[in-house]
Amino acid sequence: MASLPRIDPAQVLAYEFPQSRFTYTERDVALYALGVGAAGADPCNPSELPFVYHPDGQSSIKVLPTFTVLYPVGFLDVISSISGLHYDPNLLLHGEQYIEIYQDIPTNATIRNSIKVSGLHDKGKAAIFELETISYNDDTGALLCMNRSTIFLRGAGGFSTSGKPYSFSNRTNAGIVTRTATKKDLAGERSPDSVFEDRIQPSQALLYRLSGDYNPLHSDPSFAKKAGFQQPILHGLCTLGYATRAVIKCLCEGDPRLVQSVQGRFLLHVFPGETLITEMWKDEGQNR
Repeated sequence: MASLPRIDPAQVLAYEFPQSRFTYTERDVALYALGVGAAGADPCNPSELPFVYHPDGQSSIKVLPTFTVLYPVGFLDVISSISGLHYDPNLLLHGEQYIEIYQDIPTNATIRNSIKVSGLHDKGKAAIFELETISYNDDTGALLCMNRSTIFLRGAGGFSTSGKPYSFSNRTNAGIVTRTATKKDLAGERSPDSVFEDRIQPSQALLYRLSGDYNPLHSDPSFAKKAGFQQPILHGLCTLGYATRAVIKCLCEGDPRLVQSVQGRFLLHVFPGETLITEMWKDEGQNR
């Protein structure tokens, strides 16, 4: 296999993203909810059914806050279009996702996205790339949310031109006061306040991909094997949706509007058919 050209930080940072738009309806909101397991175990569950059905009509269904990860349209296409960002698509992994919610998320809308590179770091054998998307309601102009995606590009590191590893960061100042805490920070020696178990259906990745993430790593067995996995893995953002759903169910009394920010780091892969266990601790130093 031919070696990749080195990443050119100057070209990457100079790239100007065109504004993009994303239009969705209540059908997309419900399909996404099903994709992250809503009502999967019990279609009559009163706390899960409102994400896919409402007796007053589909325009009244609830919207999961992680639905907003769909706003950055054509995620992989956006990354592949950036001049100077050289990497092997087979070795791309989604490492982390951060979301801030500023307004109630509408059940249907046209979204206008403003995109920028918020980070680029040389880690030796790999590169870490951050893409930040700020989303507005195109009809009202209201600021709705911000997504920051951290991408791990295996085999793309080693592009620094000096003895010090290259590192660039230009994150948007948080509009919400947040505190990152590990399980150890919150738990100490006490048991979790809530635990929720969800079995992932064997076909879950095939359902989730219908919301727009068509990376073959999650559907094509031969592609997954080339990337080092025995079978297609679940989307990291699907796992994040499962965990956020569990928090809403157990700690927010089913009200997704109480979620102001979400951060998830994808440290291990998940296979469809496995069981996800979400352990939750209330942070006594925060109101939510």
